[in-house]
Amino acid sequence: MPTNGLHQVLKIQFGLVNDANRYLTAESFGFKVNASASSLKRKQIWVLEPDPGQGTAVLFRSSHLGRYLSAEEDGRVACEVAQPGRDCRFLVLPQPDGRWVLQSEPHGRFFGGTEDRLSCFATAVSTAELWTVHLAIHPQAHLLSVSRRRYVHLCLQEDEMAADGDMPWGVDALVTLIFQSRRYCLKSCDSRYLRSDGRLVWEPEAHACYTLEFKAGKLAFKDCDGRYLAPVGPAGTLKAGRNARPGKDELFHLEQSHPQVVLVAANHRYVSVRQGVNVSANQDEELDHETFLMQIDQETKKCTFYSSTGGYWALVTHGGIQATATQVSANTMFEMEWHGRRVALKASNGRYVCMKKNGQLAAISDFVGEDELFILKLINRPILVLRGMDGFVCHRRGSNQLDTNRSTYDVFRLSFRDGAYQIRGRGGGFWYTGSHGSVCSDGDLAEDFLFEFRERGRLAIRALSGKYLCGGASGLLRADADLPTGEALWEY
Repeated sequence: MPTNGLHQVLKIQFGLVNDANRYLTAESFGFKVNASASSLKRKQIWVLEPDPGQGTAVLFRSSHLGRYLSAEEDGRVACEVAQPGRDCRFLVLPQPDGRWVLQSEPHGRFFGGTEDRLSCFATAVSTAELWTVHLAIHPQAHLLSVSRRRYVHLCLQEDEMAADGDMPWGVDALVTLIFQSRRYCLKSCDSRYLRSDGRLVWEPEAHACYTLEFKAGKLAFKDCDGRYLAPVGPAGTLKAGRNARPGKDELFHLEQSHPQVVLVAANHRYVSVRQGVNVSANQDEELDHETFLMQIDQETKKCTFYSSTGGYWALVTHGGIQATATQVSANTMFEMEWHGRRVALKASNGRYVCMKKNGQLAAISDFVGEDELFILKLINRPILVLRGMDGFVCHRRGSNQLDTNRSTYDVFRLSFRDGAYQIRGRGGGFWYTGSHGSVCSDGDLAEDFLFEFRERGRLAIRALSGKYLCGGASGLLRADADLPTGEALWEY
């Protein structure tokens, strides 16, 4: 796949949870490691790296410290090595229940223990040496088959998931990884789970749960019978094959899923590139030509729009907007201004994009009026997972309120109406704002929330009160932030 910024392989980050449900932690003081933390935060995140010697051993690097886990011959463990050596080499031994055993490659001993009593000196595997892998990346992504170089997507006509897409275009290409009883499920955009026989089911049954295995930065999914998911046959149907070891056919990349949007102009028609290079509001349905991949520059906070025909929106002569640019430049960047349920776009010439009488878009306006306002609709998040600075958004146990600091996540359903979103939680209840700005999730009636895409991969959610949803010291989700910054920004 091209490396033009559209296709970005995610760095696999994860936490390791022991049998006492405590996370392996790398401490700054003395570079010590322990298993005392009850949740997945910065100090508990690890990155798996292949051994430079191209063997089967791997390295564990602390994302927090940038240093490597090591085990000496006497079993002492630490995370202080800046350049990995022999003692940093571990073998990962996946177990039938989905957990991992970590074995020191040079010394042959097993790594485990509790709290601050960790060592790599065990000669046999007990429950203390079993680790659950908990992914720390955002769980919604695109899945790319390494062997076929094709993206996995939902094929409703055949009622299956298949690796046959040249581009991860549209809602069908969204895959959500669901953490379920120490294993992972693959959830399609219509909320069904992929079974290892290729069927799609509504419940995460045993044959729809997989053990994750890592190989040179790539993922493999092993089912409960020890077989691996792979694209099968001419159609690339995703199901468990015959191989008991993951080869190239069984390997996948996880790629970042950028927002894909449609825009509706003041004439109530969709912005499209269906009739050529000119970007025009002239269509009555939302298909591929009306869908645009939106990326926000982390430095300038300006955005680009990439079309299914392979070009970026660009400012051209006399202020016209055409989807012809093959590279990002100043003329492909647009500043977004949020006007309640609508958005205005300012081009690099300092003027606003408007809809002309013939429907074509042009950056020729000095002020924002009706023709300069667009409805912007996110289409590739029918199910939503939110992560803030302190963790994921999740239902609070025994309450109708929502936590913002959990290491596990809940999946919420989105619907859209006139520039606003309605969010449905567990049990089918809607989100709404209660007393003192608290956000509840058991409403009978849908309340509108406004999404503002402020940074790359992050959005702000605005309640009807005008306040932004944010997390805080209490861990409760509340609508009480005045600005869309910091704890009011959510990875989605």
